[in-house]
Amino acid sequence: MSTAYESQLEVSVDVPARAPYSTVLQQGQELAIIDLGGNQAVDFLCYDANDTSKRYSAAATIAAQGNIFLTTGSVLRTQEGAPLLTVVADTCGRHDTLGGACSKESNSLRYGQHTRYQHACVENFLAEGAKWGLGKRDLVSNVNWYMNVPVEADGTLGIVDGISAPGLEVRLRAETDVLVLVSNCPQINNPCNGFDPTPVRMVVISPGVAA
Repeated sequence: MSTAYESQLEVSVDVPARAPYSTVLQQGQELAIIDLGGNQAVDFLCYDANDTSKRYSAAATIAAQGNIFLTTGSVLRTQEGAPLLTVVADTCGRHDTLGGACSKESNSLRYGQHTRYQHACVENFLAEGAKWGLGKRDLVSNVNWYMNVPVEADGTLGIVDGISAPGLEVRLRAETDVLVLVSNCPQINNPCNGFDPTPVRMVVISPGVAA
């Protein structure tokens, strides 16, 4: 029997601007998130696929790594501290854990009542999460891949022009079976998407299998 191995197997999906996406990664699979147009925030939640009560915790993740930003080597952890996903490659260099997801309510508060009826990330998470039996109580503080949220000198958070560019990629490895929820952010009222939301590419990469 041959011991040669096939190249890695890939399944690629382009997620339209403003749209949601979800998938289950099996342990050992990787997910590449590619910023096709540049400066596009990708809101992201993840759960243990076998027990969704175990889900990403910003607090546990930040405490374990001693850094509020994510990059290569960062481990996304549950509230119990168990690893869900590890960042194994990152050509952008820094990603946000604090800015949260836009919603109709936060848009109204920040930008005026005329924005209340604009589509937002919370609505994407609810619609996509419902496919997996998740509801509003299952939403927690999320990761914002490619979003630039510096901490200002006075301690406030800024939402400023991104540091991403077309074709940059962050790649995550599943440390257990993981349910991933994504909102390709629809926000048009601040610079997180360059005021022009664009598509992103999701590539699920499986280890090579015996030929």
